[in-house]
Amino acid sequence: MIALDYCVFLTKMEKVLNLFKRIGETPLERLDRFRLENPEYKDAKLSYAGRLDPMAEGVLFVMVGEENKNRKKYLNLTKEYYFEVLFGFATDTYDILGLITEQKPYSDIDKTMLLRATAGYKGKQKQLYPAYSSKPVKGKALFEWAREAGLDDVDIPEKEIEIFNIQCEKITSIGKDDVWRDIERRIAKVKGDFRQRDIGKSWMEALLGSPMREYVIASFKVSCTSGTYVRSLANGIGQDLGTPSLAWSIVRQKVGDLIIRDSL
Repeated sequence: MIALDYCVFLTKMEKVLNLFKRIGETPLERLDRFRLENPEYKDAKLSYAGRLDPMAEGVLFVMVGEENKNRKKYLNLTKEYYFEVLFGFATDTYDILGLITEQKPYSDIDKTMLLRATAGYKGKQKQLYPAYSSKPVKGKALFEWAREAGLDDVDIPEKEIEIFNIQCEKITSIGKDDVWRDIERRIAKVKGDFRQRDIGKSWMEALLGSPMREYVIASFKVSCTSGTYVRSLANGIGQDLGTPSLAWSIVRQKVGDLIIRDSL
C-alpha cells in the first residue's frame, strides 16, 4: 500500500519547478533546501537548467524525475535579469564575491553616458567566459585554473550570445559605509570555500583607502540568450566608460515562461 501511494503521488508531481534561489546559495544548496522542505521529493531526481552564481538570486528552473530526459530543450531558454552595477571597483569575479583588482575615482556618470555605453550591446556577439566560472578547460574548471594562478597556461574560451534588449533603469548613489555593510552582510550568507576571508579583507582595505564618500550604482534590465554572463556585462560597461565596475546585484526575473514569484 505504501508503494502504491508513493506511485500515485509521483504522478502528481510537477514536471518542472519554479524555485527562488536566495543570495548566498548555490543551485545545489537550493535543491537540498527544497528536498528538506518538501520530503515527498526526497528521492526524486532534480536538476536545474541554467545555474546562478552565489551572489545572484531569482528564478531557478528545475526539472523533476522523467522530465530530466528533456533537458536539452530547456537549456536554451531565454533569460531576463535586473542587475545593478557599482562603479569605482573591479574584482577578479566581476561581482562583489571577488578580490579587488582595480579601484579608481571617477567623474560623474549620467544616464546619457550609460545609454551610449550599452548601445552596441544588442545583437549577437562573442563573450569570453569569466575566469571564475565552472567552464571546463583541459579537464578543470576555469575557476580552478584561476585559483592556482594558471590562467596563463590556458586559452579562455568564448561563446556566442545574443542580447535582445538592454536598458538603463535608474542611477542612484550609496555611501562608503553602506557599501561595506552590504558586502559584509551578503558575503556572510555564502557557505563553503569562496575565499570569503581574503575577499572581506580586500574590500575593507580598498574602502578604507578610498578618498570617495559615495559611489554610483546604475540599474539595468536585460533580456538575453542562455549562457550570457551578466557579471561580465557589468564589468564591460565600466570598461567602455573607462572606469572599473562590477555587478552589485543580479536578479534573474524570468527563464522561458517562468517568472519570479516569491523569495522563499
